[in-house]
Amino acid sequence: MGTHELAGIAGPLYALPYAEFVGARTAAAKEVAAGGSAAGDTRALAAEVRSLPKPSVAAWAVNMLAAHSPGTLQEVTELGTRMRAAQSALDAAALRSLAQDRRQLLSGAVKTAKALAAQQGRAISEAVATEVEQTLRAATADPGAAAAVQSGCLLRTLSADGVDVVDLAGAVAVPGSLPVKRTHAGTVKGTADGGSAGVRGAEPADRPARHDAAGEKPPAEQPRLRAVGKTRTTPTPPAVDRARAALKEAEESAEAADEEATRAASDLEEAKADTTRLADETRELRRRLDQAEAELKGARKRHELAAALAQQTARAAERQRRKAVLARERVLRLGNTPEE
Repeated sequence: MGTHELAGIAGPLYALPYAEFVGARTAAAKEVAAGGSAAGDTRALAAEVRSLPKPSVAAWAVNMLAAHSPGTLQEVTELGTRMRAAQSALDAAALRSLAQDRRQLLSGAVKTAKALAAQQGRAISEAVATEVEQTLRAATADPGAAAAVQSGCLLRTLSADGVDVVDLAGAVAVPGSLPVKRTHAGTVKGTADGGSAGVRGAEPADRPARHDAAGEKPPAEQPRLRAVGKTRTTPTPPAVDRARAALKEAEESAEAADEEATRAASDLEEAKADTTRLADETRELRRRLDQAEAELKGARKRHELAAALAQQTARAAERQRRKAVLARERVLRLGNTPEE
């Protein structure tokens, strides 16, 4: 079963309002099962459609950006490309400026996601908004995460610590359905053709090939920093600038961790409230069950008494009917006997 065929069905489903996903998924699976010429392939595709997971609310909000405001995600992706280039070049000044740009861009993107979610009938909480921002931040840190976000089929939120590659396992509904197209401008784009790089395997954007004076490419094994140094006219940033850049990244990571802790605390409070509510409901249901069992016990006793009384009255009625028959027979006998 081709991935593209499933992706063609999944894409529109993940662009729907949150409350409509399950019903539309069921209808799509039934439609697939009812059509097609190859029965085996049709059943397999219908089963795959039925198994498409429902996204988290935060992932759905990001999918709304992909469906209704793709330019916003494109800006996030391009900013991430510039940040990674500055990081590779150890350009502390550029990193500071880009970090500020990222804060502004992510703030605007989250506001857009909130507005789109409300338009689609689902207001998102601050905790969910924090998860949306965390996911978009991950998209600036890793091109694979950027491709997953732009796919429009995101299932869960993403996170980046600035060191490891973003974990994309189980993050996209149809992995590999939207290959990453890389351009010389460094833009990571999702395409519908049969490209070779899937969402999970996305790499940083290709750089234009450079040649030396003799027209030869630099050796592949040449260190990356030396190759970059040939085109830079400014000296390598001093250690203090590198330390400041690292500090900035650490502070942003700490801020993201604080936001995650806040979200977890909010989830904990919600869980506590649910536990209290369900405990109260359980006690009320037990009280009503005890009352119902007591009433049932009384009803059974009344039923037994009524059954015994009905049996007694039935016997008494039967005896009275027999007496009436005997009395009638006696009257007949007396009426047929002549008087002396």
